[in-house]
Amino acid sequence: MAQEILHSRILGEGKPFLILHGYFGMSDNWKTLGNRFAEHFQVHLIDLRNHGRSFHAREFNYDLMVDDVQQYIEYHQLEDCILLGHSMGGKTAMSFAVEYPELIDKLIIADISPRAYKPHHNEILAGLNSVDFSIQNSRKLVDEQLAKYIPIMGVRQFLMKNVYWREKGVLDFRFNLPSLAENNPEVGRALPSHTIFEGQTLFMAGGNSGYITQIDLPLIANHFPNSQVITMPDTGHWLHAEQPQAFYLHVIKFVEDSQ
Repeated sequence: MAQEILHSRILGEGKPFLILHGYFGMSDNWKTLGNRFAEHFQVHLIDLRNHGRSFHAREFNYDLMVDDVQQYIEYHQLEDCILLGHSMGGKTAMSFAVEYPELIDKLIIADISPRAYKPHHNEILAGLNSVDFSIQNSRKLVDEQLAKYIPIMGVRQFLMKNVYWREKGVLDFRFNLPSLAENNPEVGRALPSHTIFEGQTLFMAGGNSGYITQIDLPLIANHFPNSQVITMPDTGHWLHAEQPQAFYLHVIKFVEDSQ
């Protein structure tokens, strides 16, 4: 059976620029920045498996997501790509680059390191799993239910972007919650040891997030010997959403300086 192709929104013309969102995210999170990048590139805002409008599958890990991206690139006949990934999308982008270096011109990783991370989405998963759409049958009621587990409004707003009307009067999540809950430990897995991407790579760290620290720098250099790491001060994990202008300028400078 032919593999399903990831859903995407394609903007602009020119060199392919692929953007991979994070856990519980979707391509729509990158629409505003995508439109700006599309002034220079052909931007592909991609929904990873079990997210957004892409296909749902019980299986979920980085090997499969790498295969999905490879199939997507082959289907769209892309080459010499710029690949940007945030968080889980960043780990997917790293994994893709070490496996298919010939397809990637430049790599940009937003606020994630190659190391392993302990599962730390327990409250989010508990909150999401507590929603019963037959009872929480309005967006307001869903948000109130999530608030019992997730006090930070910004996190709830991010998650609520996944709530949609599946049919008249019936809400649902766009992501495949059963698969994400079952495979949650996969998201924190390290990049396999002794894997290397020698192409030009930019790591961007949120100064307040703690996802990339000084301790990570030798590991980043081992896997990505032609890399640089910059820290965006006063930003958390969603650095592209918190400071989109600074994020945009860093990316454009990296791509243009390294042409």
